[in-house]
Amino acid sequence: MDNRKTKQSFKSGFVTIVGRPNVGKSTLINHMVGQKIAIMSNKPQTTRNKITAVHTTENGQIVFIDTPGIHKPKSKLGDYMVSVAENTLNEVDLVLFVVDATEKRGAGDEYIIERLKQVKTPVFLVINKIDKVHPEALLPIIDDYRQLYDFKQIIPISALEGNNTGSLSEAIFGEMEEGPMYYPADQVTDHPERFVVAELIREKVLHLTREEVPHSIAVVVEEMKRGDNGKTLYIYAAIYVERDSQKGILIGEKGQMLKEIGRRARQDIERLLGDKVFLEIWIKVKKDWRNQERMLRNFGFYDEE
Repeated sequence: MDNRKTKQSFKSGFVTIVGRPNVGKSTLINHMVGQKIAIMSNKPQTTRNKITAVHTTENGQIVFIDTPGIHKPKSKLGDYMVSVAENTLNEVDLVLFVVDATEKRGAGDEYIIERLKQVKTPVFLVINKIDKVHPEALLPIIDDYRQLYDFKQIIPISALEGNNTGSLSEAIFGEMEEGPMYYPADQVTDHPERFVVAELIREKVLHLTREEVPHSIAVVVEEMKRGDNGKTLYIYAAIYVERDSQKGILIGEKGQMLKEIGRRARQDIERLLGDKVFLEIWIKVKKDWRNQERMLRNFGFYDEE
């Protein structure tokens, strides 16, 4: 009898996460890869680009694509965000449709389901935020969604608390076929450092401002360079807004708002990169940039082919 262990095959594949804004898609991404890649906020439309995050284990690799929340667009930027989310559905091996256990199914969820019916990719329904509802409330939610679509699996989780996320990971790997390691084992995203730094700065604006300001900003890292001593990373970034009044809000009384944005962002950047960081931020005004294709391209948004 041969007692030698059979080497387990390495599985890999691509998984996209879709759902209405603010259902916890970015929280789930960050939990799965073990660190902050996608920014988090309680404001809708936080994610604007496809955020690629990589989860690697001894036996496989999952490449997650966190998409902008599907919503009714109100600008060219909004059109871009929705097209990004919808175009990924046919490009992956599995779709995770994330819904919020604390909210009733709405028109946005039904719209996404109709889009899912047009693709052949298998779909898991992931019911998030189960830590905020009584367990008995889950069965009616499951039954409700099951009537609308034949999901491959239905998995309740709490991305914030980590409840049942291990089962979700196992189920995802169960759908994957044998494949290559697309990224090095220690790589958690394919985005350059400048992109992640800009997103962390934008996250602080989302946390500290309200009303129209959060959706009216774009962050561009204009320069990143190491100091002569090699120990300090110097970062120079610009926050673009659409109106002078928004600039005033972001600067704040005696510059206090801008200082707080910079302080919080610097702490997160240092934690992420492991370097001492000097961060300088300017506020610049570009009128109505969200509806100008040239500006959208300059800020890193591109129309999908």
